[in-house]
Amino acid sequence: MESWFAHDIVDAGRLRLFTFFVCMIASFAFIRFSVRMIRAEVKWWPGNVTPGGLHIHHVVFGLVLMCVGGIGGLAVEDGRSGWAALAAGVFGVGTGLVLDEFALVLRLDDVYWSEQGRLSVDAIFVAVAVTGLALLGFGPLDIGAMLTPDPDDGYRTPLWGVVLTAAINLALAVITLLKGKTWTGLIGLFVTILVIFGALRLARPGSPWARWRYKEGSRKMARAVKRERRWRQPLNRALVGFQNAVAGRPDPPQVKGPDGP
Repeated sequence: MESWFAHDIVDAGRLRLFTFFVCMIASFAFIRFSVRMIRAEVKWWPGNVTPGGLHIHHVVFGLVLMCVGGIGGLAVEDGRSGWAALAAGVFGVGTGLVLDEFALVLRLDDVYWSEQGRLSVDAIFVAVAVTGLALLGFGPLDIGAMLTPDPDDGYRTPLWGVVLTAAINLALAVITLLKGKTWTGLIGLFVTILVIFGALRLARPGSPWARWRYKEGSRKMARAVKRERRWRQPLNRALVGFQNAVAGRPDPPQVKGPDGP
């Protein structure tokens, strides 16, 4: 383990990314545990921060930590030093706190324990996946691999080749996202084969691509609906169950009567 860390993390220049990755996950795990304790009204756990009756959401602390870690990281010249890793860790803690309330920031409303609040969990999952891929050496749109000289003959892909390949990969990723395959499109930015596969496959029934290109009652729409029911819906239920286990189950929606809830 020590040799792997020294060779694949430190020597590869990924110490800051590793520290950011670990601290972001730890920050998210801690704050989710904290809010679940507060929600359960556990007496021995500290409650919300409410000076003068004002509830300060943890996204505020996250923003402050991101500023401290970001500015500190820019001020450190040696990217492999302990100070650089510390700054990246502080930035990672702040990122975890901010992404945990991503849905609140987007909607400017306290939807933390509602169905809309699941967006925060999706955001942190995407951040973990993308950072993990970068940590493993995958670069977006294959740009990093093309710009790196070949160790045997020193050959480097010409600029026009880099631009063309990146444009094609980006176009495939956009098509995949328009087909409603969010995870495939985002991770495919780092693993090209996924966006090729996603761009060639059928779109999801409710996606923009399906609305634009599949006529109601057509064979393609029927196949898309059948595939959604057979594969996508069970997968979504499993994902929701995992989200509930990690982040807590949202409150049931309130039933509104003629005079409000």
